[in-house]
Parts: sequence; C-alpha cells; structure tokens
Amino acid sequence: MGRDGTLRRRWVVALAVGLTLAGLAAAPAAAAPGSAPAAGTDPAGTAPAGTAAGAPAGTAISVAAAETALVRVRLPDRAMLDQLVASGADIAAGPKVDGSGYLVDLVLTGQQLSALRARGATAVQVVQRSGDAAARFAASVKAAAARTRVGLSTHATAGAQAAVTDTLHFLQAYWWVSKGQTFLQTEVATTATDDPNVEITVNWSTADGRTGSYQLERFEDADEYQYHFQLPEPLPAKPVQLTATSSLGGHTATAPAAWPNATPPATPQGYQRDFIDAYLTPTDIKERIARLGQQYPGLVDVIDLPNQTQGYRRTAEAYLGDPATAAVVVESIRYGDEGMNGVQVRTVDPGAANQPLAGRFRDRVLTVSLATGPTGAVTSTTDQVAAFITNTFPTQFRADVENGSAGLTMPLAGPVMLSDGLKAPAGVPRGPWTVQALRIGVHRDGSKVGVLAYSQEHAREWAAPMVTLEFAERLLANYNTDPATRDLLNNVDIFVIPTVNPDGANYSFYDYNLQRKNMDDFCPAGTSRDPRFRNSWGVDVNRNYAVGSLTDGYVGATTNCLGDTASGPGELSEPESRNVIALAGAHPNIRFALNVHSYGGYFMWPPGAYKVPGRITLPRPSIDESSLFLASARRIVGAIGAERGTVTWPSQTGPVADVLYSAAGNSADELYYDSGIFAWDFEIGNDLWNPTSQQWQGVGFQPPFAEAHSEGMEYAGGLVELVRVAKDYAASTGSTAIARRVGPHTVSLPIRRAS
Repeated sequence: MGRDGTLRRRWVVALAVGLTLAGLAAAPAAAAPGSAPAAGTDPAGTAPAGTAAGAPAGTAISVAAAETALVRVRLPDRAMLDQLVASGADIAAGPKVDGSGYLVDLVLTGQQLSALRARGATAVQVVQRSGDAAARFAASVKAAAARTRVGLSTHATAGAQAAVTDTLHFLQAYWWVSKGQTFLQTEVATTATDDPNVEITVNWSTADGRTGSYQLERFEDADEYQYHFQLPEPLPAKPVQLTATSSLGGHTATAPAAWPNATPPATPQGYQRDFIDAYLTPTDIKERIARLGQQYPGLVDVIDLPNQTQGYRRTAEAYLGDPATAAVVVESIRYGDEGMNGVQVRTVDPGAANQPLAGRFRDRVLTVSLATGPTGAVTSTTDQVAAFITNTFPTQFRADVENGSAGLTMPLAGPVMLSDGLKAPAGVPRGPWTVQALRIGVHRDGSKVGVLAYSQEHAREWAAPMVTLEFAERLLANYNTDPATRDLLNNVDIFVIPTVNPDGANYSFYDYNLQRKNMDDFCPAGTSRDPRFRNSWGVDVNRNYAVGSLTDGYVGATTNCLGDTASGPGELSEPESRNVIALAGAHPNIRFALNVHSYGGYFMWPPGAYKVPGRITLPRPSIDESSLFLASARRIVGAIGAERGTVTWPSQTGPVADVLYSAAGNSADELYYDSGIFAWDFEIGNDLWNPTSQQWQGVGFQPPFAEAHSEGMEYAGGLVELVRVAKDYAASTGSTAIARRVGPHTVSLPIRRAS
C-alpha cells in the first residue's frame, strides 16, 4: 500500500488553514433588507466605475445608513480587527498593514460604517455598492447579446461557424544570449483549450526596428491542453516587444524578460578546478572516494550506506537445444560468480526402450537422460524436461520452455556451458557492492544546514558522477586558499553520493551502454527470463520510491519487468532507493537535495507525478515554497551558464510533471513530500545550437568526452551555487529552521574515517 495521502502533513495543515480563512471571509454581516450581493458576485467582471464605486482615499466617502456596500477600511489597531473577526464580520479581503493601521475590506451598512468611524476607523474606498451588481449583470447580458448578433451575422454572410474570439495569455516570454546568439522562447495559452485547430503566431520586434514571426505548436499532456510553445528561436538582436495572434482572432502583447544568463566571474587566484579527466566507472569512483577521505581527513567522512546492492552479477544460463526449433532455457539458482559459470548441461539417449526420464548432477555436469518408448525412440517433451530439471534439482537449477517450443519432443543436445554473460574484466568486483557517500564540511555534526547531491540513479548517465565528484573536489581543494569556499564549508554540511546505481553502471560500461536500470532481474519464471532479454532486466531506481508511486495510481512507470521504467516488485524494494532515503533520514539537517541526471538540459522540482484521467498532480508547493524553488533555480541556472554560456531553457525549468513528464515513484518527490527537503533534479547535457543547420542538437548519455567534461564543469558550478543557496537560506531563517521532519526510514549510519 502506498503512503500517498497519509504522510503529507504539510498539505493537511495548509488545507486546514485555507478552510479557516475561507470561513472567516464567508462570515455573515449585517445587511439592509433587499441589499444586492456583495463582492465576488460581479457577473460581468467589470472594474468599479466612477467615484461612486471606486472613490480614492482623498475623496469624501458616503454610504447611506440603510445601504450595503463593500468598503476598504483602515482600522487604527489590531484590537479592532480582532473584535471584528470575533463578531463574525464579513471580511472580504485583508488585512494589509500600510503603516497607518490595518486595511481590511468589509461588507457593511452605512450605519455600521458610522459606528466604526466613531471608534477611529477611516473609510478608504468604496469598492462596490449594492446597486452595482444589477447594473453589471445587465451590462454582461447586453455584451453577450452583442456577441451573439455578431456570430449570427457572420454565419449569415459566410455560411460558416460563429466567430468566437479566444483570449490569449503569455505564460512565458524570455530572451537570452548564448555564445553570441540571441534566443527567444515563449509559451502562450488560449482559452479555446478544446479546439485542436487553433494556430498561434508570435511576432517580435527589436529596438532597431527589425521584425519577424514564428508559429507555436500546441502542447498536450495526458490528453490535457497545456499551452502553445516552440523551441528557442534565434533572433538577430534583443527583442523588445512581442505580440501573439490566434486563428480565432485572439490577441495579446508583452515585453519579454531576460532569462538568467551569467557571464563568467573572475576566477580567484589559485582557485583549483578541472579534476575529472575521464569517464569514471564505479571502481574509479570508489577509489576516488577513498583517496579524498585520506587526503582531507579534517573535512571528510566516508559513509557506508546500509543496503548493499546485488553486485555486478547474474545467474548463469544456457539454451539446451536450438531456440529456432526446440529448446529449454536452463538457469542456475546461484549467481554465475558463485561457481555456476562453466557448469555444463546435456541431454542423452539412454539407448534402451521404455526408459524413464532421469538425471544427475556430478562433476559440474548436469546430465538429463530422456525417456523412451517401446521402440526406443525418445518420448520426452520440452515441457517434461523443464519440469523435471526444476523439480529434481531445486537448489541448483530451474528451467523454462523456450518460446515456441512448448510440447515439442526434446532434442539430444549439449553439452552447453552455463554463463552469466557478463563481459567486464576480472578486476571488476562481482559481489555485493557497498554504496558510499562523502560528507564534507567543518561541522559534520548536524548543527549546520545540509545539502545532498546524488547522481547516477540511471546507469547510462556517465557524465552525472563527473558533476558530483568535480563539485566535491573543488570544495575540498579550495578550502584552505579560497575565502568563499571556506565560508561555505564552515556553514554548510554537504553530502555527496556519486553513484547510486553502481551495478547498473558497471553493466553500462562493460556490457550494454544504454542500460538504464539496476541488475535486479525480478521477472517471473517464463519467457521473460530468456537470455535474449538480458539487456532489458532490472528496476528503474528512480521509479522505485514510495511517494506518488505506481502503486498509488500515478503514471510514468510500469509493472512490466522488461520495461525501461519498471518500478520493481514493490515500493522501495531496491537497496539503491533505500540508500538515498536512509542517508536523508539519518541526517535531519539536510534541507536541500539535487539529483543529477542526464541528458536534455532541465532544472526541475516537485511535483513529479500525476494521475490520469484529469492530469491530477501531487499537491503543488505553497506560494512561498514555489517562489523559493524558482528563485533558487534562477541563481543556479545562472551559475551553470557562467561556465560556457549554456542556458537551461525557461520551458525546461519548473516542476517535473510540467516540463518533462510524469515520473511515478521518483526520489525528488520522496524527499520533498515525505521528508520536507527542497529537492531538485538536474538533467545535464543541454541541447547544442548548430548555427550551420540552424537546429538544436542532442548530446546523448555518453557524449564525446570533451562535451561530457564541459557538462561536468558547468553543472559542478551549479552545485556550488546550491550550497550558497542553502547557506543564505539558513542565515535568513535562523538555526531553528534547519531541522526538519524525517520520514519513516531513519537509521544510524556508520562513518568510515580515514586510517
């Protein structure tokens, strides 16, 4: 059972507060008999008209004693506000503090207003009078009739559809300069959300009078319209004015804003950087972690995470027979490296009539003697042989009929040799792997705000550990010589997991470079365990967490054990996912986390999953937390761009579910909703602009090292900026805000100190 809806305390509290405020706003107030509806009932949606409905503060305000109006009133003190709340006054909006008292919008009669004035209150504005509503409703009906007449006229003259003009709204409009080229990106939404044929064109102009245009594309997600947008558009200069026009006649305009696009800062003299000179295998990473622990014992703890992974190993298998005609797949129960690689399997003819199916396992050879009939011909079928091997040698072997071979006569075959099929050299460890984390800082005792950076949940993302290790190396190497770095390590407790998924990473390096998952083959007995599916086995670690999971009904993962986003046999079934939350749970001072992925150039945060139909996301962050996510993102995006001008696009900066896709059971949602950690995701490897072809080009999971190196350098700078964000947050909120609630997976982790 998932924990969705049971451990979201922040959302329960927020909802309770919202309901309380709503109840206050709806509290009844005294009203004159027959008074019209007050604020919030304006059908036409028009603004207050004239001094009677919107008198400024310097104008004498008069409300007849029996008249009801919505009035903005300045109260002299908090006590009067509290009395109004306690009496059930109809508070429509407020309070707002303006330096001279408390501004609050009240629905009241002129007699009640006079009583407040007698106690020192001042009427600031009549927002709406009781008679306004009827007039506004009538105006709306008149406008609707006019629109209908226009529609009828158009239909009569054109014999086509009624002309219904939509309304457009710019959701985003940003420009930036990268490597000397100016780019513009826009998102525009239409109110005609259900019309798939709406076309939207954006026209731009620059300060020197140049103009141009481009067409947007409709974007839907989970069958729900989101907006119209386009990839970043190259422009000859900075745009100063944009207009959007739809095929239905909608029109809107805006001035685009500058997107964060930092210029390289002056590098402090002696600042050390550029520590990664090659792709790093898990073995390389483990050696580097050990070296850093020994080199900087006063600044580093090495933490062994509690859940060992399966290791770079698999069971040993072989086809007994010919898969093209008739065969059985024989598989060892133990892993190949546990003595099962090289075991031989064969079928033999007993050479006599009426012999039963029999077998023996001796001297590392499994021999199956097939049954024969009265004439001495073999009668054993593939199904019988598979069942015999599984039932007779349950601690050593299991067997399945190859797809298409069911019921066929078992051929004489072998001997064939079982193998796990793994290709890494002998120096690559095969056994269970202990994942390690670095803890970096002067005060590694929980007294300082914590930051967690982790990478390579997905095996094929080779450049991701380059980011986290370059980041760690910079902090440690520059502590003694760079005051800014020293300030960070004096005030922030930093945790780094360079490779979350070492088993899958080894498989990606040595066997199948596009391996995404770990090496846990949870496929049931049957066709899916066929050796031909070896490259599809495993669990997607970043779909195995317990918040917003597939079990909870969210989309973006699969139960298919061969699927790329296989969520595993259950929530948190994998040691890799349990290690991430164990580290966070053991250190409640961690308030910020960043998960480094590849590739595509995204910077994202929760919510990361939604349900369908209806595209119902996990609860949205509060306004304050959304602001923190976005403001921090702009700082970090700017720091990334300082390295070589790389810009993470506005359309790819935001909640995962909005800018990428729904990812059920991802780690950022787990850390944010379950543990109260501000959790982000990088997707390094931004698309590169090709000025010759005028196209954006992807870089891939394992780009040429020069590109991967650049990605490591620029995103390491982004992680350093995240540490600055954490330091500033702690300074602005105080030490009491450092501690957070912890999830249900709190553990005590051992520290391996350098010897």
